[in-house]
Amino acid sequence: MQTGEKKRAARTRALARRAAAFAAHGAVAGARIAEHGLSFLLLAPGRVVSGFSAIRDEIDPAALLQRLQGEGHHLCLPVMQGKGLPLVFRAWSPGDEMGKVQWGISEPLPDKPVLEPDVVLVPLLAFDAQGFRLGYGGGFYDRTLARLRAIKPVVAVGIAYDELKVDAVPHRSYDERLDWVLTPSGPQRCSGP
Repeated sequence: MQTGEKKRAARTRALARRAAAFAAHGAVAGARIAEHGLSFLLLAPGRVVSGFSAIRDEIDPAALLQRLQGEGHHLCLPVMQGKGLPLVFRAWSPGDEMGKVQWGISEPLPDKPVLEPDVVLVPLLAFDAQGFRLGYGGGFYDRTLARLRAIKPVVAVGIAYDELKVDAVPHRSYDERLDWVLTPSGPQRCSGP
């Protein structure tokens, strides 16, 4: 089976696992990751952290983002530029007016300044100990992390239910690894290079 076929099959299984985890944990998962925060990264105040607007049964990072803002960090959210292009990040604060785009994703409005994050919180469907993640298949975060890492040090932190950890995520040479995964039970450092 080719890597693309393996990813499609793994995505189907992961969607079912994530739906079951959401049904079991619901909003509690977002509160638990907020309790952990990002103290394991030893961030100096004033760092730029990119969150995401949760869709479907993703863990909602809103409480975590609110905590990070209270700790003095600047927040931003991703904005899609188009198919095959990396994401850009626009400044955001809890309560800001948002625009709706495809897949029901909310994005900051175009009048918000573009920021380059130091930490990128990444949604996912599955992850492994090496830091490989399974996303929705658009490659947005892989292209984005590659672009950011070419210009500065960036830490990628997956946000996931504990149940989404698998032995191995099918991957290709261009798939960008996570540095950490934050689950309701706590942070897990990835063992990639």
